[in-house]
Amino acid sequence: MTPSPSLETVRVDLGARSYDILVGHGALAELGPRLAAMLKRPRAFVLTDDTVRRLHAEALEAVVAPAGIKLDWYSLPPGEKTKSFSNLEGVFDWLLAGGADRGDTLIAFGGGVIGDMAGLAAALMKRGMGFVQVPTTLLAQVDSSVGGKTAVNTPRGKNLIGAFYQPRLVIADTAILASLPERELKAGYAEIVKYGLINDAAFFDWLAVNGSKVLALEPEAARYAVARSCAAKAAIVAEDETEMGVRQLLNLGHTFGHAFEAANEYREDLLHGEAVALGMALAFRYGAASGITPAVEAARVTEVLGASGLPVSLDGFDPQRFSAVRLAALMQQDKKARAGRVPLILARGIGAAYVHPDADLKSVEQFLAGELAAAG
Repeated sequence: MTPSPSLETVRVDLGARSYDILVGHGALAELGPRLAAMLKRPRAFVLTDDTVRRLHAEALEAVVAPAGIKLDWYSLPPGEKTKSFSNLEGVFDWLLAGGADRGDTLIAFGGGVIGDMAGLAAALMKRGMGFVQVPTTLLAQVDSSVGGKTAVNTPRGKNLIGAFYQPRLVIADTAILASLPERELKAGYAEIVKYGLINDAAFFDWLAVNGSKVLALEPEAARYAVARSCAAKAAIVAEDETEMGVRQLLNLGHTFGHAFEAANEYREDLLHGEAVALGMALAFRYGAASGITPAVEAARVTEVLGASGLPVSLDGFDPQRFSAVRLAALMQQDKKARAGRVPLILARGIGAAYVHPDADLKSVEQFLAGELAAAG
């Protein structure tokens, strides 16, 4: 089926497991016919959260009804704390009670938490069932819905138990983002900026000028930013699906950010995208302090992120909960850490990120102590 001219299709090229990402205002209308073509029987399971179900269930039902598809719903509380083993068990019980089998499809209808939960459930359910992503947050549209990384959190850290499992389709409808609070949009915008910082300085420059249009969800600006972000991630995933090499660049800001989230016990006063924005600013400043990143470029990253209303410094952070010692210890729990050293994604400049394979956590701790002292 040919998408509407206002939509853009991004292909994730993984051979027999390749799939499309449909991006743009009104993309949700494509779900019904696309889903009907992949189903063995006219039903699908939908995992969502209580907020998304209240706001958007009617719209989802409306786009699949013409194809005769019946939906079986299960909703969870919103928020990062939902991404747990106990909630995952509830998802399995619902699927099994509904008679789900490997020929069925599970739709992730929500933000990154729901996408991660649904993806991991689909990967494990009878050793693999169909999986479709319909992300409803900006952050999920440009990051977590693409590339097949799925996981749950544990008390010892974020995303430590998971699997690589690709969806069969991603629908990124930018119109649905209008229901998001401004803070959620800004959190998602951090992940868009990330792609410019990794390997696309021209995109970063475009965002520095047009970021306000993206955050205002002007249709063409939003479509362009989401599609360009998805294309950047799709290219990296196609080259390195299981994160053994270049895909690690997508973790820019995340090693710092995940430590802040864990120290905050995943409370909602620090959203994932906010933690990533802070982490990217810190990564550039750590690079500058280490003589890797030009100080003027680190300052520009801080300025552009800060101008969007995202956190870029440790002002207001409790120095006990977020002590340098505690943060460094949490970074040691990173999946890639080894013997007191951790790979960090640093940058030789904007658009020139690279994997710094063995950052000394003691030097990171000292850097964070300095940031805390500067914040007062």
